[in-house]
Amino acid sequence: MTAGLLALVGGREWSPECEFDAELLEASGGREVLVLPTAAAYEHPQRAVATAQAWFAPFGATVRGLMVLNRVDADDEANAAAVASASFVYIGGGSPLHLRSVLKSSAVWEALGTAWRGGAVVAGSSAGAMVLTDPMVDPRGGAFTLGLGLISQLAVVAHADSWSPERAHRTITLAPAGLPIAAVDEATAIILDHATGWRAAGAGNVQVWQDGQEADLSALPR
Repeated sequence: MTAGLLALVGGREWSPECEFDAELLEASGGREVLVLPTAAAYEHPQRAVATAQAWFAPFGATVRGLMVLNRVDADDEANAAAVASASFVYIGGGSPLHLRSVLKSSAVWEALGTAWRGGAVVAGSSAGAMVLTDPMVDPRGGAFTLGLGLISQLAVVAHADSWSPERAHRTITLAPAGLPIAAVDEATAIILDHATGWRAAGAGNVQVWQDGQEADLSALPR
């Protein structure tokens, strides 16, 4: 079976510029979005779920918040089963380091990979986008660290429209040879369709860097 669509969003998810979410919903074939507010565990996760509910309602979708906020939650069999059976899983923004520590090698993470490879749509915004790749850009300084690797040999810079020139230079300079870096603005996504490849959608811009030079979306792995 072909993997589902994968959307990596630069931040400010569930806002009026994110009309691409309607396409993701349609591609999922369902009417429910399973939202993991894990990265916002210490920043009012219920508020993140409420924002998603208000955003998806006009599209005719319901949002279910799955409160995977710590490691115990991530290894809970019921939570893993909910992810495994979902047709559209959306990981919201917040702390990428907390998100990584909660999901790494967990039952929920294994279920997410199984669901995606089985055809479910997966979206991650901000921290969610950064952690889904491997390596991951370290938010503490712009160097590289281990990501979870739903897709490997790709790094994402979220909130690229607020990326300082100094951090941009550091990240591009420290990138391993051949690694493409996708710098994605807020309310903007790069979307992988395995039939057609990557494309950009949303309000802002996407820049791709590889070996210190500007590249394009064709440099990203599929």
